[in-house]
Formats: sequence, structure tokens, C-alpha cells
Amino acid sequence: MRLGVIGGGAWGTALAQVAASGGEETLLWALEPEVVEAVNATHENTVFLPGVPLSEAISATADFGELDSCDALLAVAPAQYMRSVLERAPDWSRPLVLCSKGIEQKSGRLLHDVAKETCAGAEIAVLSGPSFAHEVAAGRPTAVTLAAHDAGIAGQLRERLSRPTFRIYLSDDVVGAEIGGAVKNVLAIACGVVEGAGLGQSARAAVIARGFAEMTRFGLACGAQRETLAGMSGLGDLVLTCTSTSSRNYSLGFGIGQGRSTAELLADRRTVAEGAFTAPALARLARDKGVDMPIVASVDRLLSGRASIDEVLGELLARPPKAEAV
Repeated sequence: MRLGVIGGGAWGTALAQVAASGGEETLLWALEPEVVEAVNATHENTVFLPGVPLSEAISATADFGELDSCDALLAVAPAQYMRSVLERAPDWSRPLVLCSKGIEQKSGRLLHDVAKETCAGAEIAVLSGPSFAHEVAAGRPTAVTLAAHDAGIAGQLRERLSRPTFRIYLSDDVVGAEIGGAVKNVLAIACGVVEGAGLGQSARAAVIARGFAEMTRFGLACGAQRETLAGMSGLGDLVLTCTSTSSRNYSLGFGIGQGRSTAELLADRRTVAEGAFTAPALARLARDKGVDMPIVASVDRLLSGRASIDEVLGELLARPPKAEAV
């Protein structure tokens, strides 16, 4: 199975490295010509993943049409650009694995719904879980979830992508795998705010625990399975991104907690903190579904400047006591 990777950022490059392990030919499509040139000339993504030697089995291209030679695609474009990228391949009828995490801000749709609208003939799968690009590319142990409705295709993809240090757990819960990855980005911003504002480790632990309760409530309301949300693509990813400065979303929240503005923090980033775009869409969806997500709503208000840290903290702490059950 020849794999193509859509997106030459850090995560797309890391997944290409996994796919090319053992000399398996892998095609990496990148929008940036400097990425294509560097990968082909020096076997390194000097723009987004510097210092990591890449397999010589990876070739890069800026010609989207070359992906037609692949048997399956890993789509790693940022969530807010996924629709425009997939519209380049409307007749794709082979497996399409969504590897980005987020909710389309304008429509409020999960990415598998976006993929169904743009590539109606594709067999959709979702790859998600606790994974930092630099660690995956370096071959450090990682475990993720691969969700697909077609068990046969899921098995083929796992066989093609599994490595001794890249462990894949299968699921048929596409919705749950997507929701875990999207919601944890917003909660990671909240945890970064807690750390940046100096509120303490106990407060951060409380945000993680109650944030997971919000993720679970929302997921169940959308038809996700509780077991998926408690697995790699939900709780596992939540723990990672809520506790590490390597997380772009956590780092964004940390800066906000220190008093910097959202616009300032986002302006100088080449990489994308997806939670900043997912938060308003998620808060809106939660309201529409009648799902109580106070932490997500607070992050949305902080990002938009509609509330200060002191205001949202006071509101959260003033909420009436309740039973802990989700």
C-alpha cells in the first residue's frame, strides 16, 4: 500500500516518517516549496521539523495530482483548511485517514463530516491520540487510536502503519475519536491559562478531571462511545496536551495566563493552535445541544476578550456544588 501524506507540517512529516519506516515508499505533499525542496535535497524538514533526519523513502511534491498514484491518503492539513484541501480530490474513492484535530469553525462540523461532503466516495478513517510530532519522528514509543467503520480497511491501515514504537488500537467509533482530539485542544488552553496565571498544580488537575467530564458529556450527546473517550484519542491525548509546554494549545493558554493577548500570541506562530478556532465552534455546539461545558465556555470567552481570567475564575468557583458523576 503506497501512502500519501497531505500536509508538510511537523505532524504530517512525522507520519510520513512512520509510513516510510523500513523503506516503504511514501509521498509527502506540502504547500510550501521550501519544505519540498528541503525534504528532497537534504532529507530533512528544516522548516517545521528541523534536526530530524528523514527516511530516504520519503519524496516530497507540491503537485497535488501526484497523490493519485497512492493507495491511501493521510490528511494532515490544519482543521480549518481541511475542506479546501480535500476539495482538490473530490473523486477520491480510496481510504482517507483524517489525522488533524478540530471542528470546522464556520460550519461546526467534525472533520469526517467535512470529508464526506468533499470526498463522497472515500472510505473515511480517523487517526488520533497522544502524540507529539518530534517524538514520533524520532521513533519514541507512541500509542494512538485508528477509528473506521470498515473493519477490513482499518486492519489494512494498521498493518501498513504499525511499528514497534507506533502502536495502533482499532475502533469503529469515528465520532468519539474525533471528539476526543477536538475537545482536548480547548481544555489544553485552559490548563495553560492555569499554569501561566500561577494558580497551581491542584487547579490544573481539577481542570483536567472536570474537563474530561465535559468531553464525555459532549461526546455521549453526539453518539460517541464512552470507552473511546476514556481511551487514547480522548483521555490519553487530554493528559498529554494538558501537561506539556510542547503542546501548542497549552503554550497559547500559558501566554494568556501571563497577560498576553490572543491576537499577539497567534500572530507570530507558523504552527496552528487548533483549540483557538475550535473553542467558539465547540461552545456554540454545546449550547445548541444543551450540554453543560463551563470550562469550554470560559476558554471561548477568554480567547475572544469577552471576559478576564479573574472573571471566569470567579464564575467557575461560584458554581453550585453538585455530584461528581458525569
